[in-house]
Amino acid sequence: MLRHFKADAWQSLSWDAFAHQAAALARALRASGVAPGDRVLLVSESRPEVPIAEVALMAIRAVPVPAYTTNTPEDHAHLLLDSGARAAIASTAALAERVLAGANLVGGLDLLFTMDGSRGQALAPLLASDLPPDDVAAEAEDIPPGSLACIVYTSGTAGLPRGAMLPHRAILSNIAGIVTLARALKLNAAVYLSYLPLSHSYEHTVGLFILPALGAEIVFGRGVEHLAADLVAIRPTIFTVVPRVLEVIRSRLVSQVGRDKPWKQRLFDRTLQAGLRRIAGTRTLTDRALDPALDLLVRRKIQARFGGRSVAIVSGGARLPPELAHFFEALGLPIIQGYGQTEAGPVISVNLPGQARNHTVGPPLPGVDLRIAPDGEVLVRGGLVMDGYWNQPEATAGVLHDGWLHTGDVGRLDAGALVITDRKKDIIVLAGGENVSPARVEGVLMQEPEIAQAVITGDGQNGLSALLVPDEGQDATTVATAVARVNKRLSVTERIRRHALVPPFTIENGLLTASQKIRRAAVLRTHARALEPA
Repeated sequence: MLRHFKADAWQSLSWDAFAHQAAALARALRASGVAPGDRVLLVSESRPEVPIAEVALMAIRAVPVPAYTTNTPEDHAHLLLDSGARAAIASTAALAERVLAGANLVGGLDLLFTMDGSRGQALAPLLASDLPPDDVAAEAEDIPPGSLACIVYTSGTAGLPRGAMLPHRAILSNIAGIVTLARALKLNAAVYLSYLPLSHSYEHTVGLFILPALGAEIVFGRGVEHLAADLVAIRPTIFTVVPRVLEVIRSRLVSQVGRDKPWKQRLFDRTLQAGLRRIAGTRTLTDRALDPALDLLVRRKIQARFGGRSVAIVSGGARLPPELAHFFEALGLPIIQGYGQTEAGPVISVNLPGQARNHTVGPPLPGVDLRIAPDGEVLVRGGLVMDGYWNQPEATAGVLHDGWLHTGDVGRLDAGALVITDRKKDIIVLAGGENVSPARVEGVLMQEPEIAQAVITGDGQNGLSALLVPDEGQDATTVATAVARVNKRLSVTERIRRHALVPPFTIENGLLTASQKIRRAAVLRTHARALEPA
């Protein structure tokens, strides 16, 4: 069922062992005083104890509240205070200390468990039992689909994170909706590499519930910093990415090719251009003739970096620029884009293998009603939609109307598939009244190898300005050259009039969320003076 890296080797956990441990922990948590409806903060890197703890808590009708390992004590204080959680499970002493520091700001904790036994009550002894799991499994079978399963907090790109209340039916709806994709990808025999934080709504549902429910083996990676090595070691058939990860991989690949001998650079470019023509449906006879050689000399070597047997690389969590998807597809890597929100289970739509049109995020999942409002906002209805934000009725009323979730995303339908064009609140209106999509322009800028991160501004101005983070080793001159290249491809309205170089946006400086999303408002606030006239 699961694999993880421990004691310098990959260790396995069977379905039977998982069931025994989850049932044992469920009994122990109840005996410790965890009652139905109690919220329990869960802070851990990816390891088997996370799904074991989540299933155990859900089985006794308690409510897991997953939290990022990068959270500060103040972040934990907000989650504890907002959710009302009085118990927590942390993996290590360092993470437990941060939870306790946050708890001390808001009234303390009643219960603390640690996976390594360093603080509070040790979790490991509670997993051992010779009793069969039948009693807990039978109890779980009686849980109503509409009861609360977990509270997953949003990334907080526009303010304090909000706790989305996901009932069991939301997760079950996502599982049912993925069945068609499961058949196409043979997910019952898949090997899935899970390396994104399990507190991220996307990985939380996909890695902990959807794929295990369909029979896939889940391999918990050693973190994004070990991704390259884990891909080669595990050779996954499927894994998920956020666009930022693909941007980094593309940038490194282009840089490496740039250091190769000229003939190798030409060969790579020939492969890329032939692949792009295939995607566009304009393949030449020469392309067809050379394809076997290009597969052998270039594509297979690049595919080997991803393990060599990828059936699908699923992108989600943020808008994937079509140019970025096409880059990898042209090199023979099967990119499939999906779309979702924490408030919707989170999966709303996904492309199918062989039918992927990566300017879209695919058709809605079966059982999902989707429509476009008159102002272009994407509205969603169905069993996947949350019950609301925990303890925030006004915020709930702002996004749920007559059963429809107002996503805040702007989009359109293209032959039944959804195209996301922007965030409703992020549209820039220039002084002349022209509407500009910052996401599109930022995406084009970050396609350039010299630019690592970009944020566009210009509301009420005569033109757009950009805050740019240079890629490693790049300077002001190379970035200016990249901006000039981009401007030639943009409309007059979209062109960058002024730009400034700024330090990287990171989780540590508060300009990047734990799920790798740029906090646009925070970036603009922090670097407000960078674009002022000298």
